[in-house]
Amino acid sequence: MQELLADPATCSSLLERHGSPLNVHDFSALPRNAAELTEVAEGSGVDLRIFVARKANKTLGMVGAAHRAGLGVDVGSERELGQVLEAGVPPHDVVVTAAIKPDPVLRLALESRSLLVLDNLDEVAASRRVAEQVTGARSAEPGRPADGASGAPEPFPVALRLAPKPSDLIPPTRFGESARAWLELIDSGGLGDLLRVDGVHFHLHGYDPIARATALGEALELIDALRERGLAQDGAFVDIGGGIPMSYLDDAEQWDAFWQAHERQAPESGLGGGARAADDDRPAAAPDAGEDAPTAPLTWRREPLRQVYPYHQQVIRGPWLERLLGHEIRPGATAGQALRERGVQLRCEPGRSMMDGCGMTLARVIQRTSASDGVPLVGLEMNRTQCRSTSDDFLVDPILVRTGTRDDATDPSVAGAGQSRASERFEGFLVGAYCIEAELILRRRLAFPQGVAVGDVIALPNTAGYLMHILESASHQIPLASNVERVGGGEAGGSGGDHPSAEVADRSRTGGTDHSSTAVEGSDPRPDVPGFKRDGIDRVLPIRA
Repeated sequence: MQELLADPATCSSLLERHGSPLNVHDFSALPRNAAELTEVAEGSGVDLRIFVARKANKTLGMVGAAHRAGLGVDVGSERELGQVLEAGVPPHDVVVTAAIKPDPVLRLALESRSLLVLDNLDEVAASRRVAEQVTGARSAEPGRPADGASGAPEPFPVALRLAPKPSDLIPPTRFGESARAWLELIDSGGLGDLLRVDGVHFHLHGYDPIARATALGEALELIDALRERGLAQDGAFVDIGGGIPMSYLDDAEQWDAFWQAHERQAPESGLGGGARAADDDRPAAAPDAGEDAPTAPLTWRREPLRQVYPYHQQVIRGPWLERLLGHEIRPGATAGQALRERGVQLRCEPGRSMMDGCGMTLARVIQRTSASDGVPLVGLEMNRTQCRSTSDDFLVDPILVRTGTRDDATDPSVAGAGQSRASERFEGFLVGAYCIEAELILRRRLAFPQGVAVGDVIALPNTAGYLMHILESASHQIPLASNVERVGGGEAGGSGGDHPSAEVADRSRTGGTDHSSTAVEGSDPRPDVPGFKRDGIDRVLPIRA
């Protein structure tokens, strides 16, 4: 992506062609991110299977990149599942983990024989009912054989989602049932004979590898109990979910300095209340404000950031997994040893850490203005949901691509008395298109040492994981952002290399489904930008034509 940022003309052309904001992807980093995990697992003698979380990035380009890399895909809705299957991902490479599974989700999962993760007892009952509809066979009840027992259909593969016991280390979770609840269901015959338990799944909030190893130990105990009941035999697995950490920032000193300034601005806020990962470098205590307290606000209206992703972490991906596998889950036995002894496969569903380095968001500067109290503002052609996750703010500095006009340098009606607002130092906040006061793209004050002009491009780096898509909204009926993928040669992170034909691959017909009514090609006279293609998801969802 560095080469693209060094090419203002191409940045402008992309926005002219596809609108602002625009999500630009390059998935060549995905296989390397996955390899950091698989290499550690192989070194520990552990069989690892990675399923990339589809919710982290909605593009079909991500699905294709994961499949080409030999990875599975984790899906959370009927539409996600249908798109992945239509894209050619085989059902055995798909896991359905949706938190809420209406009948259409269950039906498609069962009909395709994708792995279905069962969350609770009601979901088991619903899955049994839908399985009976799919097969035409009635599931066995306690004391009664299944209909057509001699020619009974092959049971559907499922996993049981375990809710690990809460402790000082393991936070409570809304996902799953206790091991006791699952075993009582099985012992009472409540699972029926149309569902086959192949493994155990769990989901934990946070990034502590020791907490994850502890929960893994509990899951392996459930595997042992299932095997005693004839379940989870050959090919059994434990899926530890997502939440495998990454680090956006290389420099721990920058991370520390930000929080120190944050505390001097708002000492009553503590450390911002942000979620902390193991080995997070945020300082344990902030220095006294003293005479060094900043006068200009660091954040919008000096509001503290209370919940943030740990943007700097030391132990990520491979080293994180190494720490997990090396932790003793019982005296004399590490997590890795316990998996090997049982012949149990380890599975995971990372999203953000697989999307590290796979994309950025470009947005056009529309205006420079100020609030009524004089706070400087830079208006972007985007809204705050287009770079947002559950974190209070995106704590990576944007990059200014200088493409706009600076003709206002001598226009006093614009710049005032020979001063150029476009080329002089400027500090202010990025604001967006929604008609609310707190429509902040970023909640931090930003400095533009050489100014900012209308028409310039703001690049928000490394947004492919969650930030582009997880909360995006089309309020005011403003179209969702378009998505393009770099095509051709070159290393990960670069826009350069070969510039193949500008023809965009037509993905409007997949799996026999005609999406041509929402296709963007054919009648559009605007030329495509060499080296980039529109992602197929833009033909399915309501986006800018």
